[in-house]
Amino acid sequence: MIQILITDDHAIVRSGLKQIFQQVDDFDVVGEASNGSELLEILSRSVPDVLLMDLDMPGISGSELIERIRVSWPGLPLLVLSMHNEPAVAMRALKAGASGYITKDCDLNILLPAIRTVAAGKKFIMPGMAEQMVFEVTPDPQSAPHFSLTDREMQVFNLLVAGSSVNDIAAQLCVSNKTISTHKAKLMEKLNITSLAELVRYAMQRGLVS
Repeated sequence: MIQILITDDHAIVRSGLKQIFQQVDDFDVVGEASNGSELLEILSRSVPDVLLMDLDMPGISGSELIERIRVSWPGLPLLVLSMHNEPAVAMRALKAGASGYITKDCDLNILLPAIRTVAAGKKFIMPGMAEQMVFEVTPDPQSAPHFSLTDREMQVFNLLVAGSSVNDIAAQLCVSNKTISTHKAKLMEKLNITSLAELVRYAMQRGLVS
């Protein structure tokens, strides 16, 4: 039996995953967390066989959270289940210590084998993404400036492009408006962009938004 801990800030996602896993004979959901702080608290008491984790959550999240987990629980299989299909985001998570990376739009014939694979101590990258990582991810920041963004800056980038205001993002991430404004200013400086319209155009030209 594979004991799974689900971490996602959306209750409907956690509920949906639990319903799916209840139908799988060798899966057992032993806990859930809605943010990084809750996750670390749960892990301090009990460690599952597999941690299934979103990247974008209020408070500590993304690569920073993965790195913290790796320090205290280096052998814990950690599978990222994210909305982001950008190779740069996946690469950052894997470098931080994730055991695998899949996206939320994947089929069950990918999700279930991915969990079993990382539970067995192996690595798993969603089919198609590995090829993108090889051919699209480049170490040259001049050719793809968004690769230089931090996890939080990339998160703010995606929310801005999706139409969220600074106030909306601050409320969603449980931080101050000033903090989000600072992230916005830094990411726009890194991308050499001066307006939200340019930011959206940048995202569309590079396939970072549908």
